[in-house]
Amino acid sequence: MISVERGFVVRLPVGELVSYMEDFTRTEEWDPGTVTCVRLDDGPVRTGSRWRNTSRFRGRETELEYRLVTQEPTRLVFVGENKTVTAVDDLRFEETGDGTRLTYRASLTFKGLARLAAPFLRPEFERLADGVSARLPAAAEARRSDGTPSS
Repeated sequence: MISVERGFVVRLPVGELVSYMEDFTRTEEWDPGTVTCVRLDDGPVRTGSRWRNTSRFRGRETELEYRLVTQEPTRLVFVGENKTVTAVDDLRFEETGDGTRLTYRASLTFKGLARLAAPFLRPEFERLADGVSARLPAAAEARRSDGTPSS
């Protein structure tokens, strides 16, 4: 298993940042590996909502189907899966004086023969986590909770 974690402050109130983050289609805005992310069901985002995320990793595209498994006022957990990996994105939110501290932890558990490659892939996942911490605050701050760009 590979786990990477980053913590950073986003200049938004907790509730607004959680609203932004719970719509996983927005990974297109802040995750440097995401190519597309499409919602697979309708209605309000809720526990059990699903998305198809297409990512580019080491020059190849891969698809994972994600579902929201935890939806709390200060925590969101998404689990993505395909035949070679299970990915868990665990997001924790804490109010600070200048916004919200977001602790972002991504864990990947490889299946079958892909497990053998895991130790060699850590540096690439560390770089992706660095990209998330660089892009996510600006992407979230550029949007209001209703999804429209802020002025």
